[in-house]
Amino acid sequence: MSAPDSPAAPAGRAPVDRSVRRARAAVSLLFLTNGALYANLVPRYPEIKAALELGNAQYGLAIAAFPAGALVAGMAAGPVIRRFRSSRVAAFGTVLTALCMLGAAVGPTWALLAGALFLAGAFDAVVDVAQNAHGLRVQRLYRRSVLNSFHALWSVGAVIGGLMGAAATGLGVSPGVHLAVAAVLLSATALTAYRWTLPGPDREEAAEADGGAEQEVRGVSGAAWTRYAILAALAVISIAGIMVEDAGSTWGAVYLSDHLGAPASLAAFGYIALVGAQFVGRMAGDALTDRFGQRAVARAGGAIAALGLGAALLFPSVPGTIAGFAAAGFGVATLIPSAMHAADELRGLKPGTGLALVSWLMRMGFLCSPPVVGAIADATTLRTGLMVVPVAGVVVVLLAGVLADRSGRAPGGRAPRVSEGAPPKAAATGAEPSARP
Repeated sequence: MSAPDSPAAPAGRAPVDRSVRRARAAVSLLFLTNGALYANLVPRYPEIKAALELGNAQYGLAIAAFPAGALVAGMAAGPVIRRFRSSRVAAFGTVLTALCMLGAAVGPTWALLAGALFLAGAFDAVVDVAQNAHGLRVQRLYRRSVLNSFHALWSVGAVIGGLMGAAATGLGVSPGVHLAVAAVLLSATALTAYRWTLPGPDREEAAEADGGAEQEVRGVSGAAWTRYAILAALAVISIAGIMVEDAGSTWGAVYLSDHLGAPASLAAFGYIALVGAQFVGRMAGDALTDRFGQRAVARAGGAIAALGLGAALLFPSVPGTIAGFAAAGFGVATLIPSAMHAADELRGLKPGTGLALVSWLMRMGFLCSPPVVGAIADATTLRTGLMVVPVAGVVVVLLAGVLADRSGRAPGGRAPRVSEGAPPKAAATGAEPSARP
């Protein structure tokens, strides 16, 4: 067995094998590149919208092609990952996604824009499931929660991508040149990360960590309707988080520039503020969840999102709106990781089924949000359309009861398998990856 990275571990935690630490770094880079890819394109949306002379409804429908592609391809993620392994799918899928983002930036017609975004969404959906699946492999070996930290790195990537897009816009770099450079840099990062990922099929850690007990526990379940009602509520919580993120990515720059008169380089900071605050919330998410429970954190976050952007919409200004998007991002920071974790822990489902279903269903938020907000904006104002964010926050407050409380228990869920201080399986048994996957 190889030695851990450090001779001493924090109190209550056993050392983690170096290969597992490298795998955690690899997954972190994959999440970072995934966040940066789409965020590079977001600041160019007002320019693309103007160049193609699109109305709000047309623009919303084009953006909706991204989640439409994700919905079509999302359920194929499982078979693809089983065939090629999550590490390969996440890394090489990132390259394909980057090429599609470039296509969206240079497409000269609405149809080509929508088509490129459709393919980008399809690849992104598969990559998203793959990187989360590989992250859960790493988490099982750590024997403690690290999933929020991966999603925090996604937010870092989104901030980096947003800043890259804002800088390119301010410098007058064309969308094609900008997205080509971003595609090369981010693809190289993902392919480098691939070398550090865990080897072997994706079911190994689950089987080893639980010693076969997982299947036995999952077989004990309540009424089917209760189980699927909980799963539906978890999906709605995820959709609420997605709708808040989409409000910033799709409409933040448009609202700040077209309705509040902010210059293009400043308008990008609505989305940047959202994902920046989301990163802060996710970095603190594991500690907050351990102390207060998923349920309390989600309820507080939903209230912060609703009140923050709601106040900004009622009293519009450029600084207030940017602050409102920041409040919304902080509020929804832990929603998707918490819902994914709760779905994966739901009793009576085959391993991975709850995670896959919630991941697929939450794409409905991306599909519905852009055209709905666009239609409301065309009928009234974009300011009115963005009221979907406060509504989503209220929905989270109402449904947060399906998440785990402070004790770690959730309706229909399982008790924690092991204590936080239990040793990682690889370190405890001497099992160590010997080769790159």
